[in-house]
Amino acid sequence: MPHIAVLGSINMDLVAYVERAPQRGQTVTGREFRTVPGGKGANQAIAAARAGATVSMIGAVGNDGFGVRMRDTLEHSGVDTDSLRTVEGPSGTAHIVVDDEGGNAIVVIPAANGTVDHLSPGDEAVIATADALLLQLEIPLDGVLAGAQAARRHGVRTVLTPSPARPLPPELLASTDLLVPNEHEAALLTGRADPREAALALLDQVPEVVVTLGEAGSLYLTRDAEPLMIPAPRVTTVDSTGAGDTFVGVLAVALAEERPIREALTWAVAAATISVQREGASSSMPYRPEIEAQYTT
Repeated sequence: MPHIAVLGSINMDLVAYVERAPQRGQTVTGREFRTVPGGKGANQAIAAARAGATVSMIGAVGNDGFGVRMRDTLEHSGVDTDSLRTVEGPSGTAHIVVDDEGGNAIVVIPAANGTVDHLSPGDEAVIATADALLLQLEIPLDGVLAGAQAARRHGVRTVLTPSPARPLPPELLASTDLLVPNEHEAALLTGRADPREAALALLDQVPEVVVTLGEAGSLYLTRDAEPLMIPAPRVTTVDSTGAGDTFVGVLAVALAEERPIREALTWAVAAATISVQREGASSSMPYRPEIEAQYTT
């Protein structure tokens, strides 16, 4: 069974479901409100655990009710939380509006996640035992860089989701094995709107790139092979929140199991396809038998 370490954010998602998202200065009436444990780090950890990996979560929650609930949710999903610390103050939150077409707009308040600007004692040892380290950008860049460099010292594959998109320091890219932006993040990072051109530009900085394309699937590029496009099945999208994190968590498991890249990507696309047909982020993520059933049909 592969071991995946995740260094990243844990947020409580505060989700409002509406017919259409409000414009600036506009008030709309929603039909439902939910609180769902999330955050890109926790989402990827849960996705990987449900896909069959042993998962260790490194990060921080506050000493509030949200923190207790998020720790419980991770543990219930099979994620090891021994490296999840509790700090004074509030836990991170994400304020999400989901419209009837399944699109979303998100405001993230880091709170406790903002304290993860370094590795705590024992974190590097957890990373050293992993097959892959998953990173995102909802914690301070100093913390992301510390994790990536620790992984590099121990020969652990580093998978970076550059979200929220921001300029990436060269030393972080130098410690990244696989970069997984969505098409919008790839464009922001490179100034190139075409996903293939953006991915080619990113290959000057990292050895492998996967650009996720929403309903269109995913595009994989590496320096020594032809581009590989994996389409997504056509489904009705209910809520796309967390679909990218589902893709990354499941892809990391497939790669750690040494599946061929086409199979690994197809498996990850299958998992993301299931997730967008359900409401919520972590609550929408499929278990391994569901992924296998989607993958084989």
